[in-house]
Amino acid sequence: MKITKIETQVKQIELKTPFKTALRTATHVEFVRVRVEDENGNVGIGEAPATKAITGEDIDDILSSVNSVKELFLNLTPKEALVKLHTTKIGSSAKAALDMAFVHLLSQEAKKPLYDYFGATDLTPLKTDVTISLNEAGVMLNDAKKAYDNAMTILKVKVGKDIEHAIEVVKKISKELPQSEILVDANQAWSLEDSLLFIQNMKDVKIELIEQPVIASDLSGLKKITQLSHIPILADEAAFGLKDVKAVVESQSANMINIKFMKCGGVTKAIEILEYAREKKVTCMLGSMLEGPYSINMALHLAFAYRDVIKYVDLDSPLLYKEPSNELDFTFSGCEISLKK
Repeated sequence: MKITKIETQVKQIELKTPFKTALRTATHVEFVRVRVEDENGNVGIGEAPATKAITGEDIDDILSSVNSVKELFLNLTPKEALVKLHTTKIGSSAKAALDMAFVHLLSQEAKKPLYDYFGATDLTPLKTDVTISLNEAGVMLNDAKKAYDNAMTILKVKVGKDIEHAIEVVKKISKELPQSEILVDANQAWSLEDSLLFIQNMKDVKIELIEQPVIASDLSGLKKITQLSHIPILADEAAFGLKDVKAVVESQSANMINIKFMKCGGVTKAIEILEYAREKKVTCMLGSMLEGPYSINMALHLAFAYRDVIKYVDLDSPLLYKEPSNELDFTFSGCEISLKK
């Protein structure tokens, strides 16, 4: 079925509390929603949040990118549109929103729910981490306790440039919540020396992983940390698309890869990375920015299909919304995620 209409809309979702990382502070999820309609009246929806600090795109950039190319896809089938999209030079987030919408249409044409379209057979619940935003140590500890008390037992702890603060926070959370799973995310904030100091101070602390300790371009530094660390290292900003992922994996610069639609250009490209990871036996996290419900839906449907490759799910945006969304295909109970029946 051919595409007849492509529309854009800017939407916002208020957060319970400010979301703070080493890169930014946000009080809302702000995103562009792309609505694509075909001649049968099927509607595909994709979304892209503004994450200028990471992808270089703000809301205006995403809007202008989508609107500048949307005429290219009219009167094409979704399959044809996907091919054309990935030869078009626009930002990765704008590309991701269009990609998701086209894939959403393809699943409807196939008369399959997205999880089935992606090949998922095991629909037992998944678990996501929940983000503990960067803040004063006492505040972060209280936030971690509150999350844990609400059955959110996988904690993604955001830390910043102050390495002593990072050491203090992680040690306190580990001591107070010994049964929790702790993921440490530095968002490129550390130097090589600080990274090694942190790792040295974590000898008696149980941590699942450290995410992107150094700046994305410093692959040699990331590799040194990986070689010297007893804690697995996860590459995030260093691994945007498949080319970057291959560079990280082949150079053994990290133990794991974080895949995000907004980095790689959508679900189609995420699948390419997941297939490569499956072939190379590389462990993955399927992550997200602060995103709207439709892009989280798409990622979760995909996570069910690649649960053999995806060890960590970082799709907690709905847990951070001030009000629950009625646009989700899933229910969240603590950190457990189930498909709605």
